[in-house]
Amino acid sequence: MRRDRRSGCPINLSLEILGDRWTLLVLRDITFTGARRFRELLAGPERISSNILADRLATLVDHGLLTKADDPAHKQKVVYSLTERAIELVPVLAQLATWGARHLPVTDEYAVRTDVLAAGGPPLWETFMDELRETHLGPQARHHPAPEGPTVTERLRAVRP
Repeated sequence: MRRDRRSGCPINLSLEILGDRWTLLVLRDITFTGARRFRELLAGPERISSNILADRLATLVDHGLLTKADDPAHKQKVVYSLTERAIELVPVLAQLATWGARHLPVTDEYAVRTDVLAAGGPPLWETFMDELRETHLGPQARHHPAPEGPTVTERLRAVRP
């Protein structure tokens, strides 16, 4: 982990971890698409190179945003999981997506998903964070019981432009 810091400002410190071109996209893919293996992340729409992806994954593990474990389905592969620290970025990602949809030429595919996040606001984000806790940390990590009806993940996947 990098020890030299430009300042103790919380925005600066956050950007020192999250502020490069790829890190939030890696977290986005794990959070919203369920990608958890190297090859799945490599197949993202922005076409990250394998050496950059390996570096970003190592950095995220190093900073405690991801964990890395052997894949039980394939001994030579690993699975990346979000930590609580990364799950707590859901509101940041939702707000960033909402701002982008409002001010930038976002494609319809992404705009409709962003609309779901924006319309649901903080209550939906908290429900989604609990789903992620269950998936990545185990059912005991939920803060609230699962609500009835489709999950946030199912709702995000079901919307079409």
